[in-house]
Amino acid sequence: MAVTSKLINKGTRNLPKLSDAELKALDHIRKKGPLSRTSIAKLLGISRASITTIVGNLVDADVLIEVGHGKSGGGRRPQLLDVNPEMGFVAGIDLGATSVDLALADFRGDILTQKSFTADVRSEPKILLEKINAIILDMLAERSADASSLLGFGMGVPGPVQFDTGLLIQPPLMPDWEGYPIKQFIRQQFPNTLPAIDNDVNIMAIGEARFGGGIGMDNFMYVKIGTGIGCGIISKGEIYRGSDGCAGDIGHICVDYNGPVCHCGNKGCLEFMAAGPAIAQRGILAARNGESEKLEERVRAKGSQFNSKDIGELAAAGDRVANQIIYESGRMIGGVLAGLVNFYNPEAIFIGGGVSKIGHQFLSTIRQATLKRATALSTRSLSIDYSKLGDDAGVHGALWLALDNVFAPSSN
Repeated sequence: MAVTSKLINKGTRNLPKLSDAELKALDHIRKKGPLSRTSIAKLLGISRASITTIVGNLVDADVLIEVGHGKSGGGRRPQLLDVNPEMGFVAGIDLGATSVDLALADFRGDILTQKSFTADVRSEPKILLEKINAIILDMLAERSADASSLLGFGMGVPGPVQFDTGLLIQPPLMPDWEGYPIKQFIRQQFPNTLPAIDNDVNIMAIGEARFGGGIGMDNFMYVKIGTGIGCGIISKGEIYRGSDGCAGDIGHICVDYNGPVCHCGNKGCLEFMAAGPAIAQRGILAARNGESEKLEERVRAKGSQFNSKDIGELAAAGDRVANQIIYESGRMIGGVLAGLVNFYNPEAIFIGGGVSKIGHQFLSTIRQATLKRATALSTRSLSIDYSKLGDDAGVHGALWLALDNVFAPSSN
């Protein structure tokens, strides 16, 4: 894929300077797909003459291209316009507690190549970010491109993020990343980007909204269950971050005031009681207490590698204790979600994250507990199901976030 040379050294970050009207037109095309000039004019509430000027400017700048004809409304078939995919490249990174997923995409957000590697998020930021940069450079080289061709960069991280600055604030799982200047580090390698950093579950929610089961939905929640538990909130079709960027941190809602001390310092937090490590720890304790021979055998065989997936496999094989562990975790998560449903009244809840795969009983228990404790009206049309994008929700969301930031009025 060749990068459009017309945009090199043109405007901020090698992109053209766009007016507010041009940005709004572009936003509608990005979200709705190829549109005719007439359709864009109706969406913006402006005249045909005005849209002709706006679209003409975007076409001249190679931001939009004509991609064929739409259906005729009685006269000539209208020309459809779409984002020029060859404006440059964008990178999307989903940084998890134990792995990193990366994707390189064109300017429509269509993934060109995707890679992943195992990693410990507790590693020094510089080491992990250098590896991410190196892989992105390799993916660009495979496309006969270099670092200057990367114009967008989006990344999700498993911790609280101050979105405007991209700084992590007291991240429990990755303390060494506290206040680390991720954006500045990335720009040293990719100077033509303006990186966007967000909480990992937020980018998953964005991915689900733009490419998955949330397409067309105005209000839904995306719940990630893994090493931690978090919630991405889509409100009126857009991600809701709250006043400081930490909305949706449901993993630290208390489910037992007399429970164990969480790594955040409080007692009985949901993620410390019901996330992946808690599920595995309950299994280990049950094995030590002789409650299940199958659990004892599995813990002995796996040692330190024993995790929630093992609980899921044993539950599927009929182990009573493993099933009870899953039930208890699902019940606690469902109880918290019921309160959120009563408060927010979403259209749907999508469940994702590695622990969500431990078996259908887990989802079933979450669903039953939510529906039982939430009010009848708030659950009348509520859907609770797995993420349609699965493991790819994060990278899709990170790519969309990157493109959002590229064309944001404040950064354009």
